[in-house]
Amino acid sequence: MGLGGDQSFVPVMDSGQVRLKELGYKQELKRDLSVFSNFAISFSIISVLTGITTTYNTGLRFGGTVTLVYGWFLAGSFTMCVGLSMAEICSSYPTSGGLYYWSAMLAGPPRERLSLTHFHKSFFRFNIVGQWAVTASVDFSLAQLIQVIVLLSTGGRNGGGYKGSDFVVIGIHGGILFIHALLNSLPISVLSFIGQLAALWNLLGVLVLMILIPLVSTERATTKFVFTNFNTDNGLGITSYAYIFVLGLLMSQYTITGYDASAHMTEETVDADKNGPRGIISAIGISILFGWGYILGISYAVTDIPSLLSETNNSGGYAIAEIFYLAFKNRFGSGTGGIVCLGVVAVAVFFCGMSSVTSNSRYIYTFMMAYAFSRDGAMPMSPLWHKVNSREVPINAVWLSALISFCMALTSLGSIVAFQAMVSIATIGLYIAYAIPIILRVTLARNTFVPGPFSLGKYGMVVGWVAVLWVVTISVLFSLPVAYPITAETLNYTPVAVAGLVAITLSYWLFSARHWFTGPISNILS
Repeated sequence: MGLGGDQSFVPVMDSGQVRLKELGYKQELKRDLSVFSNFAISFSIISVLTGITTTYNTGLRFGGTVTLVYGWFLAGSFTMCVGLSMAEICSSYPTSGGLYYWSAMLAGPPRERLSLTHFHKSFFRFNIVGQWAVTASVDFSLAQLIQVIVLLSTGGRNGGGYKGSDFVVIGIHGGILFIHALLNSLPISVLSFIGQLAALWNLLGVLVLMILIPLVSTERATTKFVFTNFNTDNGLGITSYAYIFVLGLLMSQYTITGYDASAHMTEETVDADKNGPRGIISAIGISILFGWGYILGISYAVTDIPSLLSETNNSGGYAIAEIFYLAFKNRFGSGTGGIVCLGVVAVAVFFCGMSSVTSNSRYIYTFMMAYAFSRDGAMPMSPLWHKVNSREVPINAVWLSALISFCMALTSLGSIVAFQAMVSIATIGLYIAYAIPIILRVTLARNTFVPGPFSLGKYGMVVGWVAVLWVVTISVLFSLPVAYPITAETLNYTPVAVAGLVAITLSYWLFSARHWFTGPISNILS
C-alpha cells in the first residue's frame, strides 16, 4: 500500500536533539559523533601518555615512586567522583555550553537564576582560562619534548647535542598551535576520525611502552623500591613528607583533566543525553587503569632518581627521556630505540594538543566553550566568535583559542617555575569550573534537579559533596609554594593568577555584564 502523495518526510530526531530542543536550542552543528568518538575526544585530551610523560619529573622529584603509584589512584578515585557528578548533570542538560549552562539551569527559578547566572557566568572564565592553559601547557610540553628529541638525536647534552634556547622552544610551540588551528578548521567528520585514531594511539602506545621499557632495561628496580621508596631529595628546600606528597599529586591531577570535552561535544553526539555521560565516565575510568600500568612500567626502570633529574644527564634532566634512552643504550649500545619511543609519546602529545585546541573553541574542549559562550552573548564581540562557516565550524573561535594559548605560554620566558604554575592554573581553573554546577546540584537544586537517563540515584548527593570537597582541597594544595626560600623566580604564581582572574571577572560583572547578560538565550523562534 503506497503513502498518500500529500504526505511529506519528517526527519526523526534522536533523544539528544529532542532534549536540546526542549532546552530552547535548535540544531546548528552536525550531529555525527558516536559514543566511541565522544569518548575518544575526552580520552585523547586526558592522554595519559601526555600528562604522565611531561610531568613525570614533578612526581619523581616530590615523593618519587610512592607518590607516583599511590598518588595516581588517590587522585583518580576522587576525580571519578567529580566525573560521575558531571555525567549525571550532563545527562539532564546535553548542550555544548556544558558547565556554564548547567549552572544557569541549576541556580533555581527564573528570578533567582537571573541573579546567580550573572555571577556564575563571570566565574566560568575559570573554565575557559583553565582550558586555554591546558592547551598552552600541552603544546608547550610537546615543544619541550621535541627539543629533547633533537638534543638526544644530535649526541645528547654530554656529546655536543643541540639544545635550543627558550625562544626556540616558544617558536616551536607557536608552530604547533598553528598546525592545530589549521586541523581544527576541518569538518567534524575529519576530526572525529582523528580523535578515534588518537584514542587508539594512546591505548596501544601505553600498552607497548609499559611492557617494552622494563623489558629492555638492563637495570630494574625491585618491587619493594617501586612501592615503598619515598624521595625527599628534591633540591627545593622542602622536607615535610606530607608537603612533598601533596606537591607530587599535581602530576596525577593535571593528567586526569579535560573530560568535560564529552559534555561540550554533546550537540554533535548521537543520543547525547546517554552517550555524553558514557564518554565522561569511560574516559576517566580507562585513563586511570592505563595510566597506572604506564606508571608501573616506567617506574620499574627507575633505579637512581637524582641521576634522572640531573640537568647534566644526556637528556638535560628530562627523566622519562633519560629512562627510554638509557634502556636501549645500555642494552644495544645505541639509544635510537629510546628516541623512537619518545617519538611515540610526541605523537600522543600532538593528538592531545589538537583535541584540546578542538574543544577550546568548538568541538572538544575550549573551542566548544568559546562557541557556546558567545552564542549566549557571554563573551566580548560574541557575534564574531559565534560565527560558523559553511563547514559548520566555529572558525573564529578556533583561531582565538590558539592565539590566547600561545600568549599564555610566553610566561615561560620569565620564570623557572612558570610551566609548573601554568599546569597548576590549568588544573585549578578547570576544577573550580567543574565544581560550580556540582555545588548547585547538591545545594540549591537538591530537591528540584530532574535527572536524565543517567542517574546516580540516592548516591548523587554523597558523590557530589565528595567531589566538591576534593576540588576545594586541590585548589589549596596546588597554590602552595613549590620551592624554598621563596623568591621572585621560585614563587608559585598560581594564587596570584587566580586572584587576578577573580578580580577581573568580578569587576566585569559589576560594571558591565550584570546590566545586559541574562543567561542562556533560546535560538528557537516561537
